[in-house]
Amino acid sequence: MERLYTAFTNSTGVITDSRKIEVGALFFALHGASFDGNNYAIAALEQGASAAVIDRKDILENNPDYAEQLLLVEDTLQALQALAREHRRRLAIPIVAIAGSNGKTTTKELVSRVLAEKFEVSTTKGNLNNHIGVPLTLLAMSNETEFGVVEMGASAQGEIALLCSIAEPNYGILTNIGLSHLEGFGGVEGIRKGKGELFDHLNEIGGRAFIPEEDATLCAMAAEREDLAVEYYSRAIAEGFKSNLTGDYNRFNIAAAVEVGRYFGVADERIAEAILSFSPDNNRSQAVKTERNLLVVDCYNANPSSMEVALDNIATMEAEHKVLILGDMLELGEWSEEAHINILRKADGIANRIILVGKEFAKAHTIVGEELESEYALYPTTAEALAALDKEPINGCLVLLKGSRGIKLEVLIDKL
Repeated sequence: MERLYTAFTNSTGVITDSRKIEVGALFFALHGASFDGNNYAIAALEQGASAAVIDRKDILENNPDYAEQLLLVEDTLQALQALAREHRRRLAIPIVAIAGSNGKTTTKELVSRVLAEKFEVSTTKGNLNNHIGVPLTLLAMSNETEFGVVEMGASAQGEIALLCSIAEPNYGILTNIGLSHLEGFGGVEGIRKGKGELFDHLNEIGGRAFIPEEDATLCAMAAEREDLAVEYYSRAIAEGFKSNLTGDYNRFNIAAAVEVGRYFGVADERIAEAILSFSPDNNRSQAVKTERNLLVVDCYNANPSSMEVALDNIATMEAEHKVLILGDMLELGEWSEEAHINILRKADGIANRIILVGKEFAKAHTIVGEELESEYALYPTTAEALAALDKEPINGCLVLLKGSRGIKLEVLIDKL
């Protein structure tokens, strides 16, 4: 570890993609089912990497001229995670972890902006929230960093526990317990247990959780862990804080940022400025005004819980003509059919026109279509929906685009 950490501190940063090598970078040769970064270690050094971390002895044996720059480890992924843990410990800064079924990235952005009003904050970039992304987030922190905000994503039990063992957060926020990744977690109780691994970690190390008192599930989970320190707050504390976020459900995310800011001594006027400075992007809860329509673009991801609140939001918005463009919710396994049927029933009557994209919604429609009243159009793929919009354009409407990332509803935006 000392040699590895020295190589890290002497580098300009960590890179795992050999196509993006920068001079002075420390290259980690990760590998998977269809690729092996070890094969690109020498090329990375030739492009200017300061060192390369490998786990194949033959690379070292066959390249004696690079022996000083090749760091042989047992497993490059585990080495990356161990290095990140070591760096986190040496920084010895407070870290707040943000996990949950929905709203993680929005909450992370709001919390990091609020804390940045008082501290030098380093936070998760983009969607680097998994077993590789979290280590990269930690390794991007410098000696100037005073506070870390780390997003943690998971699709199965044990994953949050792993990420906590790497980042060792002192504070935590679970945004909610929703119906996401049902297949991977093995059902609702599996989701509760898997997301609850953040509370387990905080309970074990004497950390503190921030929990909205209106969320009965999160409150019950906290009560199950008798030694867990908790800061309870109300969703109502979000009132009076203006934002660029659409949807009443985002008040929970705003309230979390307000509570964290106040806990760490950020003045309300600075909190307000920070929250208002955030404009959502990457197809998350975006209100987009085009020449022809007002769009609510929320197609970065979807699960039954987030789909329901998105529909509730559209139902409350005033518009003479509404259109719902709904894409399949993926990774639901045996719960998929029931979940898509429930969403169809909930969506019925909210809009004048409902466009369904994907095989799962099509299957659900064949089961309950006769009982539905709205006008429906079904397309197996986004490409077919795109072609249909050419023939039947949508004008003067409030349009919701909501679906899982794999459906790629964002390609329809230019046609709207």
